[in-house]
Amino acid sequence: MDFQLLAKGIALAGCAIGAGCALIAGIGPGIGEGNAVAKALEAIGRQPECKGDVTSTMLLGCAIAETTCNRNVSAD
Repeated sequence: MDFQLLAKGIALAGCAIGAGCALIAGIGPGIGEGNAVAKALEAIGRQPECKGDVTSTMLLGCAIAETTCNRNVSAD
């Protein structure tokens, strides 16, 4: 058995697992941001006078989710 070939196979498997984990870490915040924007638009549609408050809160939440996503992906 060629151990060098086996070592390359194990390394490639580790790379694939790491890439999969990074993909999962990037998908979650994207779904969360989409839900936050959808709910903010619903709130603005129901009460247009609170547009400024809802928009600023939504942008802050999306910024926090985005920085969390970037931190998770770069840590892997």
